[in-house]
Amino acid sequence: MTAGSAGEPRNLGISDKPTRLPLMAAPGAGLRGGERLFPSQTWRVRAAGATAADSRREIGGRSADLARPADYTEEVSEPVHRRLQLPANDRSPAAARAAVREVLQDSGMRDLMDEALLLTTELTTNGVVHAGTDIQIDAVGNEAGLRVTVTDFRSGSVEPADTTPPDVTAEGGRGLLLVDQFATAWGTTHDAIGKSIWFRLARPGSGDDAQAHVATQSIEAQPLPETYHDVPHPVGSINATEISQLLSVSSEMQNRLSLPRLVEELLHRLQIVTGAAGARATIDYGDTRGENTLASCGSQTQVTFSAPIPVNSPHRGRLHLFGQKPENTSWDVPAALSAERIALAVEVHRLRTDERERSGWLNFLAGAGEILAHSLREDLTVALIPQLVVPRLGQWAAVHLVTSTPQAMIPRLASVQHASEAELPHYRKLLTEAADGVTEELNTFVHRGMEVPLPHPLEGIAVPLEAGGNVLGVLSVGRPEGRAHTAEERDVIIDLAKRCALALDNAHIHTEREQVARDFQAALMPQALPEVPWASFAAEYLPATSFGTHVGGDFYDVMPLTEGRVWASIGDVCGKGAQAAAVTGIVRDVLRVMIRDGRPLPRALELLNLTLLDQPDNTRYATVASAILHHKEGGMEAQLCLSGHDRPLLLRADGGTEWVGREGTAVGLLPEIKTQPVTVPMGPGDALVLFTDGVTERREGSQMFGLDRITQVLRPAAGESAEAIAARLRSAVEEFSMEAPRDDMAILVLRAK
Repeated sequence: MTAGSAGEPRNLGISDKPTRLPLMAAPGAGLRGGERLFPSQTWRVRAAGATAADSRREIGGRSADLARPADYTEEVSEPVHRRLQLPANDRSPAAARAAVREVLQDSGMRDLMDEALLLTTELTTNGVVHAGTDIQIDAVGNEAGLRVTVTDFRSGSVEPADTTPPDVTAEGGRGLLLVDQFATAWGTTHDAIGKSIWFRLARPGSGDDAQAHVATQSIEAQPLPETYHDVPHPVGSINATEISQLLSVSSEMQNRLSLPRLVEELLHRLQIVTGAAGARATIDYGDTRGENTLASCGSQTQVTFSAPIPVNSPHRGRLHLFGQKPENTSWDVPAALSAERIALAVEVHRLRTDERERSGWLNFLAGAGEILAHSLREDLTVALIPQLVVPRLGQWAAVHLVTSTPQAMIPRLASVQHASEAELPHYRKLLTEAADGVTEELNTFVHRGMEVPLPHPLEGIAVPLEAGGNVLGVLSVGRPEGRAHTAEERDVIIDLAKRCALALDNAHIHTEREQVARDFQAALMPQALPEVPWASFAAEYLPATSFGTHVGGDFYDVMPLTEGRVWASIGDVCGKGAQAAAVTGIVRDVLRVMIRDGRPLPRALELLNLTLLDQPDNTRYATVASAILHHKEGGMEAQLCLSGHDRPLLLRADGGTEWVGREGTAVGLLPEIKTQPVTVPMGPGDALVLFTDGVTERREGSQMFGLDRITQVLRPAAGESAEAIAARLRSAVEEFSMEAPRDDMAILVLRAK
């Protein structure tokens, strides 16, 4: 194998003889005066009965193992063609094998399956391991056989070939030996973009004639086509007027016409200049869908001339001319000029399209980020993510949440979305079964920040949802209909996955804090109200926000005492949040201890006041309404003591109402407080309704709920149960305003039986 210094011909349909008309350089080609338009290349063939020495010829200083460069054909067949670009990961060889397998199946060459897949695996793995760049796979099958080209994009100088045989124990170093052993022909090409390694396998049973079509059994028996004969082509063979006709397009026309219409116009001009019966331009976008007709004109019969359109990788284009070529004329120069002009039009269109798509993707990501930022519930965020993806980025999408353990990551399908609702059950089953495999792949790739290709029948990619160094889950996205994801779409999916992971992490943190707040709030309330034969109790509590991390400062408590007594209390600590909740816990626990110890209510409140003043942050104060209930013949009696709290409402069984109690000093403000205990007799059915200021200060515009509305709302509930009275007041306060409550509300009802 002889190493060449340049790559597979990226020629423009013109000979490199100095007598030819020089052309415009392709974008990035950097041609200078006297340079060849064909980069030199090397390749190796092995025909039946031929030796390595017999297989090489030199024509014009170039290696000429083939009858013509690969980009040129005089008689063009309709091959089976697959081309795709793959990332540098260990799933790429499998994807490359799948593409080659399809070519072999569609072109009826199943007998070549083992050799072709082996060589494809070797070359693809070699590119992944040694180049570390994306890998482009190009597989073509026709009546002559199979050709596979593996291209990497690692540019640089060509390294000298190492002719030393590998050690017998070495695991590598035999890839090209396998290629040389099994391939009918193979070779390497180098250019500024990177390196390509190709191989050919002749179709089984084709005989020497078919094999010679692929690999030239006898160079002398294959005369060079007219295109490569040293026939003079004076500059006058195409004049300036024809060049202008081929290349000149006004800015107005270029901006007005779509790309297919512009290319059609250029093809029509080429048809006029060359006298061809028709022309066609095709483009392969490297998305596994093969060649697409970009534009055509004239009669489309048999292709008699074909030249490459020098578009940028991963795109690849061909220009075809139809009809009989006049004698002593060449289509090389006009075809090459038109191919250059078409390539320029394609590139301008690509840049404009990329800019529009880039702007669209940025808007999409910004909108998705804003939507995700408004979701603080983990379950809603998980359900939202696939809906953002489908159908913009794929036919289906799913989220697996994972629980990480020291041994493994345990996946769970959390949500799935499909463009067709009828397909949801099928894909839900597939994704449930595939969860373990996808997660196993992620264990390898998550720390490298790479996506994982999904195997058939899912066909898509999976990316980790990683935030704060932790893998929260997996976002799987199926292919768009009829094609693979483009590089831009893969980048958008990876970017979106990062935003989704951050939103999931925030929602998870918020959920945890919500649970902490609920647990904290529940600790400030009695788990259950006591039951006694002679009284009933009911309570309602409404925090300032129904969902959130808020912990309020309102509390209530009911505790049975000795000698048939019951202590009940309700209070409100100044402020909100964790500090207010901490003071609430102090107030509640100190009162419980003092009352259980037998201290009278006034003394218990005095000791509570001193306790609050002793706290490091003595700026917190509280209002408290506390009562000790005694069972009496024909009802009960309440000894009521208020410390800065609103007076409770006594609701008589007959509908009468009365505000009872005397104002006192709030605890935690002054060294000494003033309290005035009162005794409130209550008959059967009478209810003492205690509440915090969140009830009276509930606002609707400039109006507050106030004390009068409490009386109006509760009077019709006279004689009802304690639970009904408490629920009636809460409902009225909630319905008073459409706004969320700005303050906590606590309601405590003490009813005599």
